[in-house]
Amino acid sequence: MDKQAFYKSLCETRKIAAIRDPKSLDQFLKSELKIAILLTGNISVIKRYVDEIKRNDRYVFLHLEKIGGISCDREGLKFMANYVKPTGIVSTKSSLIQLANKVGLLTIQRLFLVDSEALINGIEQINDSKPDFLEVMPGVIPNVIRDIHQQTKIPIITGGLIKDQEQINLALESGAVAVSTGKVGLWKVDTIQPRELIHF
Repeated sequence: MDKQAFYKSLCETRKIAAIRDPKSLDQFLKSELKIAILLTGNISVIKRYVDEIKRNDRYVFLHLEKIGGISCDREGLKFMANYVKPTGIVSTKSSLIQLANKVGLLTIQRLFLVDSEALINGIEQINDSKPDFLEVMPGVIPNVIRDIHQQTKIPIITGGLIKDQEQINLALESGAVAVSTGKVGLWKVDTIQPRELIHF
């Protein structure tokens, strides 16, 4: 996977569609967005979903813990990488991120910030697992987005509890590369300035 090409697309649209059901998948394919995180499906349909998204020249990440019938271990990950062939995976688990890095998938590690201890432990895990991108949740904590980026130097995606374009703008102004949202009404490319590229 060409990480730089993906990152360029991410910096241009600055939004990621979080797809939670088949209807949302259809709406994503009609939208201007280029990147999706699949949080729906199971072992019998996931390849069809991924193939359909890729046929439309888009990037697709699988949130492994949300895909039914696939074990979140080395063999499950190999199956995903060799048969389903998504752009990458999203996971809260450092061990899966490390395995996905080894099989050539792009990785987004999700970090849920519930308190200060979760932040400290999360940064330690991130430094061990070395994801390509970090998704910080919830997305309505701009000061923390800035702090985490300064500590990790990993491009940050944020999402969760995003209700409107104003919150998206605030997250982006705070240093997030992009915002993920399941709200279909926010799946349009706005006049947000493209982000300056970092070369990997």
